[in-house]
Amino acid sequence: MTLQRPIGRAGGRAIQRALGVQAALEWAFRVEQAQLELPLPPDVTEEGLGFGLEYVLLQRAVLGCKIDGGQHKIGGYTHEDAEVIAATVAGIPDSHGGKRMAIRVAELARAGLTPDWMPGAVPRCVPTIIKQNQHGTHAGTIVVGIERIRVRGVGSRATWKNIDILACPVTFSPHPQQIEAARRGYDDWWQALSWVRDGLIAGGMLREVEVTGAMPKARPWEGSR
Repeated sequence: MTLQRPIGRAGGRAIQRALGVQAALEWAFRVEQAQLELPLPPDVTEEGLGFGLEYVLLQRAVLGCKIDGGQHKIGGYTHEDAEVIAATVAGIPDSHGGKRMAIRVAELARAGLTPDWMPGAVPRCVPTIIKQNQHGTHAGTIVVGIERIRVRGVGSRATWKNIDILACPVTFSPHPQQIEAARRGYDDWWQALSWVRDGLIAGGMLREVEVTGAMPKARPWEGSR
């Protein structure tokens, strides 16, 4: 997706460009380089003393986000619609992930990415021990017990012999919990985008961008089965 920076005007009136919420986020954070201004927690002072300074520095280290200022990017103008979009993202409520989700939404938008929901991933049973020799690669085994058996000897005599009971340890890769976590993360991101979309549409504060109802596909893994 190519996002062009200018938004045109005709006869003094702004020409609104219709964008889905994901495209609008990418325009704001990737093209306009809007800054995510997260509110300070109650125990952090504006001067950033003590723990507050650690928090401010940590948040500034993530995507270059500024949480205690209102400054635009250096050397350029940030479109006011982009600032409105960034402010809306910063307001994602705790019920949708709060500050952590706001940073994730901005991070993905700035990179032009969608969360990896591990498309096509199917848990497969694989050995945990792999060995190689002149005959190739094969699964390794471990001794899980010893069995005493009676074997026929020379003539009519019989003897007892200890033999190892071998087993091949296996695991599932990728693990079902990995796939579940990835898809849960995608769903949480999708719900946050839905909240941002609804907020931008209801707020009516955008002047030159019109956010449409278009959304990334919900639970795309269900349609890929």
